[in-house]
Amino acid sequence: MEQKHQRRVRYKGTHPRSYREKYKELDPERYQAEVEKIIQSGKTPAGMHIPIMVPEILQVLEIRPGQIGYDATLGYGGHTQRMLEQLQGQGHLYATDVDPIESEKTRRRLEAAGYGPELLTIRRMNFSRLDQVAPGIRFDFVLADLGVSSMQIDNPERGFTFKHDGPLDLRLDPTSGTPASKRLRELEESELSAMLTENADEPYADQIANAIIQTFRHGEAIETTRQLAAVIEKALSFLPAGERKDAVKKSCQRTFQALRIDVNSEFEVLYDFLEKLPGVLKSGGRAAILTFHSGEDRLVKKAFKQHLREGLYSEISEEVTRPSAEECFRNPRARSTKLRWAVRA
Repeated sequence: MEQKHQRRVRYKGTHPRSYREKYKELDPERYQAEVEKIIQSGKTPAGMHIPIMVPEILQVLEIRPGQIGYDATLGYGGHTQRMLEQLQGQGHLYATDVDPIESEKTRRRLEAAGYGPELLTIRRMNFSRLDQVAPGIRFDFVLADLGVSSMQIDNPERGFTFKHDGPLDLRLDPTSGTPASKRLRELEESELSAMLTENADEPYADQIANAIIQTFRHGEAIETTRQLAAVIEKALSFLPAGERKDAVKKSCQRTFQALRIDVNSEFEVLYDFLEKLPGVLKSGGRAAILTFHSGEDRLVKKAFKQHLREGLYSEISEEVTRPSAEECFRNPRARSTKLRWAVRA
């Protein structure tokens, strides 16, 4: 009997083409060897977050067994776990995060590592409400890492990256608030330009704001990350070809940053946090804050100096601490990081 001819299965390559096919985003703990290779090559594995400046933070916070601390920005839980290790099973750590998706993953991950509710309390709330995290309790140490977690950046469904197409969302808590696509339509051209300048120091703020408004006036939509990136590229078409590609990339980064800050009211939230911070620290309690752009750092520097003058802090960092060159190679997302600290009077 003649065997029926079957077409040879087409070779699909070794690299997954979509976000959902990539093993790292789905279960990075199962692929430790592959993940370590990626880290050693100087890249951050997609779907993971490498904690930044851990030794420097631990040196600043001086955590001892039996103390009570607060991690204002839980994220992937990298800093959280290192602080829990310092407590050596004694004391307690509180942590907050507004992201319902990632905070639950982190809770399960840390519980599996042996850090259950007797050692760690995770609350889904904005860190601007730090005075409500543990009413009546004052903390020995507080950490706030103001960077967006890599898991959020790497997931195109969250809208934080223009490298892959996805809904233009940018909300840290996707269950509440206004997505970036809707927010763009609420702003006048002058407001858009001011937002890009104030939130990201965008040098082509006027041109980009005008291009966005003109897009809407022509009846076109900006609903996805790639659509916004295309508008930015069009706005910068006047630049010489030799410098245009790099300028477009940087302007996309700044525009997405500015939008994210606006959508999540990040400056207002940080201001509230800094105002309330001295009130939740014990005498001698220590606070460390990681910032990632000039707007954040200015707010932290100003608040620390003001509270030092008012006698609320006995000591603050005079200069920022930056990550080492080695860390920046291992984790490129650390390059813009600045660490400032303060000690409660």
